[in-house]
Amino acid sequence: MHHSLQRIALFPFLLLGACSLWPEYEKPAVAIPPAFKQADTVNGWKASQPGDEQLRTAWWESYHDTQLNSLVTQAIAANQTLVLAEANFRRASAASSVNRSALWPTVTANGSATRAKRSTNAVRIGADPIIETYNLSLNASWEPDIWGRIRKQIESGDALLQASKADIEVSKLSLIASLVQEYFQLRVLDTQLLLLDDTLKALDRSKQVTLNRYRAGVATKTDVNQADALHKNTLVVAAETRLQRAQSEHAIALLLGKAPAELAIAASPFNMQTQLTPPAVPVSLPAALLERRPDISAAERRVASANAEIGIAKTAYFPSLNLTAGAGYQSNAFSNLISTPSRIWSIGPLIALNVFDGGLRKAQTEAAIAGYDATVAQYRQTVLTAFQEVEDQLAAISLLSEQAGFQQAAIKASSDALQESTNRYKAGTLDYLNVITWQTNTLNNQRNLIAIHGRQLQASVALIRAIGGGWSNQRNALNTTGQPEDTGGQHRQTPH
Repeated sequence: MHHSLQRIALFPFLLLGACSLWPEYEKPAVAIPPAFKQADTVNGWKASQPGDEQLRTAWWESYHDTQLNSLVTQAIAANQTLVLAEANFRRASAASSVNRSALWPTVTANGSATRAKRSTNAVRIGADPIIETYNLSLNASWEPDIWGRIRKQIESGDALLQASKADIEVSKLSLIASLVQEYFQLRVLDTQLLLLDDTLKALDRSKQVTLNRYRAGVATKTDVNQADALHKNTLVVAAETRLQRAQSEHAIALLLGKAPAELAIAASPFNMQTQLTPPAVPVSLPAALLERRPDISAAERRVASANAEIGIAKTAYFPSLNLTAGAGYQSNAFSNLISTPSRIWSIGPLIALNVFDGGLRKAQTEAAIAGYDATVAQYRQTVLTAFQEVEDQLAAISLLSEQAGFQQAAIKASSDALQESTNRYKAGTLDYLNVITWQTNTLNNQRNLIAIHGRQLQASVALIRAIGGGWSNQRNALNTTGQPEDTGGQHRQTPH
């Protein structure tokens, strides 16, 4: 009997032999350009060096703003989107542990006591119709992973766990970059408000000069009205700028996980000479993005998970083996339950093969292959998007630098024209409308220069985000199981 059971249990292993069901997994190939097209257009651009890890960790500190550093720390601790990503990672970690538990036998302990009355018409005369039954048993069952289904489930779950960990880094990078950009926008608005306050004081003095000239009979009422209208229009611009600042502050509060009423950031205009120069950003070659960007890593890990799902679907074509064993005691009297005559036991394998399912297994396999193809497409699209984002920001940094130079020249020209028109107006040789025009042009040019410098800072942040920010070595960072990473990934099924 025992030899027969052993032969039955070994039968599937004999079928398997030494063959390998699934070929090796290979990361999907993507076309990688040898260099970034826009890199040569950026003044001060440099290729990343081995010592550039400092920028990739706490990269926001390269802007040398202590208040910004404090806000980033608060955001990392309390942002709800980041909390959500971390909760998803814990859930994926638990699912991975669930998959691993299937490798081990399941052991259950059972105890029962029943008392039942039988029909008196169904028992012999004089027999007790009351039946008592007591059971105490220990049962074990185990499904050997002959065809690799459980291993494929573990493989798929581990890949999703790694993708979930990368999602945390995606959320963190997005959070910090958004916060830094919003903070710089706040400071740009502070600087513009300072300019507007100074301009309003100058316009107020100019309006007073015009009013005095009108009273002296050397200026017209139109001049006074034009000066007053420009002053009022500038007040409107200042009010709109304060509104934008309030909204920017509210956006920062949301990133910090706070209600807007809980946050107040004091005004702190930029120093136009020292604080508006973005740090040099070392940019790696395009191939390095595949290792540094967490969204690319997450997409690739989902491809690996989808590959394993194909293997899980294909194992349904093979028979399953379940080994069960049980031992315990059964008696109709509690007093002799634990005794040799009350012992019971059972052992035996169960082999099952689905011989007809109406096309279910085929449909499930085709669905898994389609899922794999979808994740490959998403992975390649993520890589292409990463290349585009880097090129966009390199172009932005280059062209914004040109704009800043042109805007500086425009400010000088409009300031000179304003000075000349003001002198000629005071001399009575020029209409006041010309003074108004150059005052407006000068203010707009100065505001535009501040905005361009702010866009330069934001473009540098966007470039750091595009190259992966603080994400250095994704292979090591994604190792969530404590096992060494396989540089070739897991095992892949050939889907077609």
